[in-house]
Amino acid sequence: MQVPPTAASAESSPTPPPPPPAAIVYEGKSGKNPLEEADFRKMCARLPSVLGDTTRMAWAVDRRGVVLLLACQMLTGTAAAVVLGFTAQAMTHLLGVGTVSERLHGALPALTVVTAAAAIGRVSGALAAYADGRITPRLVTEADVALVSAVCHVEAAAHDTDGFADRQEAAEVGVTRTTYMVRDAQRFMSALIRMIAAAGVITALHWVLLPLLLLAVLPAGAGAVLSARVDYETHYANVGDRNVRGMMRWWATSSRNGDEVRANGMTGYLTYWYRALSERIDRRTLTAAPRMLRITLTTSAVGGLFLLLTWAALAWLASTGRVGLAVAATAVVGVQTALAALSQVVLHGAALFHTSLYLADMRSFLDTAAEQAPKRGRLTIPERVDEIRLDEAAYRYPGKEEPAVAGVSLTLRRGEIVAVVGENGSGKSTLTKLITGILLADKGRVLWDGTDLADADPEAVWKRTALVPQNFACWPLRARENITLGQPRTFDDGPVWAAVDAVGMREAVEKLPRQLDTLLARELFGGAELSGGQWQRLACARALYRRTPLLILDEPTSQMDPRGEHQIFLEIKRIAAERMTIVVTHQLENTRLADRIVVMQHGRIIEQGGYDDLVNAGGLFAELVALTQDR
Repeated sequence: MQVPPTAASAESSPTPPPPPPAAIVYEGKSGKNPLEEADFRKMCARLPSVLGDTTRMAWAVDRRGVVLLLACQMLTGTAAAVVLGFTAQAMTHLLGVGTVSERLHGALPALTVVTAAAAIGRVSGALAAYADGRITPRLVTEADVALVSAVCHVEAAAHDTDGFADRQEAAEVGVTRTTYMVRDAQRFMSALIRMIAAAGVITALHWVLLPLLLLAVLPAGAGAVLSARVDYETHYANVGDRNVRGMMRWWATSSRNGDEVRANGMTGYLTYWYRALSERIDRRTLTAAPRMLRITLTTSAVGGLFLLLTWAALAWLASTGRVGLAVAATAVVGVQTALAALSQVVLHGAALFHTSLYLADMRSFLDTAAEQAPKRGRLTIPERVDEIRLDEAAYRYPGKEEPAVAGVSLTLRRGEIVAVVGENGSGKSTLTKLITGILLADKGRVLWDGTDLADADPEAVWKRTALVPQNFACWPLRARENITLGQPRTFDDGPVWAAVDAVGMREAVEKLPRQLDTLLARELFGGAELSGGQWQRLACARALYRRTPLLILDEPTSQMDPRGEHQIFLEIKRIAAERMTIVVTHQLENTRLADRIVVMQHGRIIEQGGYDDLVNAGGLFAELVALTQDR
């Protein structure tokens, strides 16, 4: 017979260690690394399109900067060619016959040109850096704004699709990499022009030198591509973990969650969790380091061998008299210049290719987001809406087997207050999203005065909607913008104060350091904080300020004191005649104010009627009311 453990024995037994962070493993399309099949040939083939995309993006933000940058590139290349060409002339005089002074005098004009060309090259380099400094900040801003705008404009359902958050994280990295895009392109083009100039001079000296130089540099190019593959492979493997870590960092360090973290003793676990996940990311990075080292050593050795052959060939040509001493001296300078330019072309080309991979993630996400933006009709919605009707509307979230709303038919009329109740997961909030067009029904229709929301301009629908969601936002904006949501109706604050009065917040707002101009973010200098109940009143004030034909309040008073709750419901009744009002609530006593109560279960409406009728009907509503009174 087993004896159950006593409390004392349970306390003395060892406790399990904290669980490690969950492992994120991608499968299918999301698990495929787009760089797996990249090679040197593909890198070279991709560079023209990358340069073209970079030029188009830069041209869109700063045309003068682009013109200046391109002019500097051409000037740099011309200066490099002039330096090498006149260096050959100077060498002919310096290594020729005659006294030292005669040779110097003969070389002086060429040396003067070399000096002037070198100076012009340096000035053009400085101007190119200035142009880059003009273009890059604007380019990053445009990319960042485009990403934020894309996320804000996608259909709400897109956030529930597999991999959306991780593709967004990869796109965020792409935005960061935009900082390097113009710089990499500029350095690549500058090196390419110098290489072409040097190659022309070297080929004129002797045809065998250029192929040997190319062979000396190509291994470095292959190594750069292989290193980029390893680096991106590590990045791709860490995308999910970095995404989760970033989310946890915000949740762990936000002052809004500080009380829960401290009072529940989570500090130690959060620190452990954050360190464990960071170390997992580091392990992947450190595992890649030996591979990178092997690639670098191998390609450097092969490149060094071909470079040795280049110098040996030049020495053989000079020693056998196939090229003169002056030509050989010029060849030394040309080989060094061409070698440096070739190396820079390969390295910056690989860097540009590498950066383009991250930018491709960003572009792919933006393209996907554009596809997931609302593709609905352009019908408008009148300012006055008398009826909203759902005909067998159904919706199932991606990846779920059961629909959240299953074949609901419901009619809402102007002047009516409808309370929606039900147990958690019954589909209440999803129903409100269908009514507002945030989600489009998979089956059935949602009609606003006969207009199907699938055919209506979503912006026209949302201009007629005021919503207080259960998880409302506490925006780090001034109190005024937290009410108007940046959409003031007038130039004065009269309507704003009216909304403040309607929710009983005047005294609280007047006590703020700058009243309506106070920044509601305690973390920021000069900011202030509201209590949970005050924030909820402010969220209700937003909805009341909008004065729309549809008002939806999802648990609008869950954090309020009885006085605040009473005032909100009085205001709801006062303005009800001008709109359709939906109240989603678990506080069943509040449903007495409703003209009609809708009871949901498993995504369906199972009961409708007045409070007294439903209490006496013996159904789910009566059961829930009885449970609230059995305390």
